[in-house]
Amino acid sequence: MRRIMLGLFGAICACAALTAQGDPQPTCRNCPGTYIPNDEIQAYVKKAIAEKRTDQQVRDIDIGKSHVGIGVVHRGKLAAPAPESVAEHDLVSEVYHIIEGSATLVTGPDLVGRKRRPADLETVRLFNGPGNNSASIRNGVPHELKAGDVIVIPAGTGHWFTKIDDHITYLMVRIDPDKVTPVRDEAESKAYLQTKR
Repeated sequence: MRRIMLGLFGAICACAALTAQGDPQPTCRNCPGTYIPNDEIQAYVKKAIAEKRTDQQVRDIDIGKSHVGIGVVHRGKLAAPAPESVAEHDLVSEVYHIIEGSATLVTGPDLVGRKRRPADLETVRLFNGPGNNSASIRNGVPHELKAGDVIVIPAGTGHWFTKIDDHITYLMVRIDPDKVTPVRDEAESKAYLQTKR
C-alpha cells in the first residue's frame, strides 16, 4: 500500500510539473512598454559633449525578474589607456551598440591589479552596481569597434578602451537581474536633461 501511495504521489507531482510547464505565466504582469525617442537619445549625446560627461543613464526599467538600464556613452579621443581604467561589474551585464566613431575595446575575465570600486561612486550606485577596476587584462581579446557594431559584455568580464580614434558614442543596455540599480523613469530623465554641470 505504501508503494502504491508513493507511486501515486510521484505521478501527481510529475503531472503538476508538466502542467505548470505547459502554461507559462508572464514574469511581469501589467508592465507597460517603454519608448525612448531618438530626440531624447540625441539630447544625451549633446549633453555629454557640452558638459564633458561620459556615461549617462537614460532609463532603468523594472521588467519583472530583472531591471534593464539604457545608457548613452560618449568618449573622446584616447591615444593610450588611462591608469586603472579596466572596468568589471559583478552583477550587471552590458550590451554596447555603437552609434558613431571607432575604438579598440579589450575584454577578458583575468584582471591584473584588481581594485574594488568605491560603493559611493555614482556609476556603482546608479548605473552598473558593484565591481572592480584594474590596470590591465591578462590575455584580453581586442575588438575593433565601429558604427553599427554590437558587443555583449557579461557580468564579471573586464572591459577596457585602449584606443579611441577620434570619439565613440554608443547606446548601452544594462541587464541587472539582481536589481542592484534604482529605477529611473521618463520624468527623471527629462529633469536630468534640464540640469547643468
